[in-house]
Amino acid sequence: MNPHQPGWASRWHSTSIRVRYQETDQMGVVYHANYLIWFECGRTEMFRELGFDYRRLEGLGLLLPVTSADLQFKSPARYDDLITVYARLTTFSALRVVYEYEIRRMAAGQEGQERTAGELLVSGSTSHVWLNGEWRPVRIDRAQPELFHAILAALKEEE
Repeated sequence: MNPHQPGWASRWHSTSIRVRYQETDQMGVVYHANYLIWFECGRTEMFRELGFDYRRLEGLGLLLPVTSADLQFKSPARYDDLITVYARLTTFSALRVVYEYEIRRMAAGQEGQERTAGELLVSGSTSHVWLNGEWRPVRIDRAQPELFHAILAALKEEE
C-alpha cells in the first residue's frame, strides 16, 4: 500500500442517512448543497472508523479544510429516501488528502449490502490540505509524526 501513488485507494466506508423534509427544495428534491454536507458526514465517519476523529485533529492544532469539490449529479434524492454515503481515500500524504464519494439510494432490504446495490445518485470528490492553527500549510509528518504514522498504519491494516 502506498497512499502517495496515483491509483491507490482505501476501501469504501459507508454511513446511512434518511432524507429529511428540510433538505428538500420546492421541487421536492434534495437541494444540491446538501450533498456536500453528506460528503462531510461520509468522510467524518470514515475517519472515525479508522480510529481517529476531527476533534482530536483540531485538539492537536491541525485543520483539514476543503480546497476543492467536484460533484456529478445522476439522479435526485427525495424526502424520506434512505441513502448511503460511501467514502474512501484516494490520496493521503503529509500535505494533502483526497476523498472520493458515492451517494446511493437504497431500496428496502438493501441496507448493509454491497456498495453497488443502490441506485447511484451523486458521485464526487473533495481535496483537502493540512493546516496549522494559524491557517498556514503544514506537513503532518513533521507537525504530528505519531498521528501521521498511526493513520498510515490504520490504512495499511484495513487492506
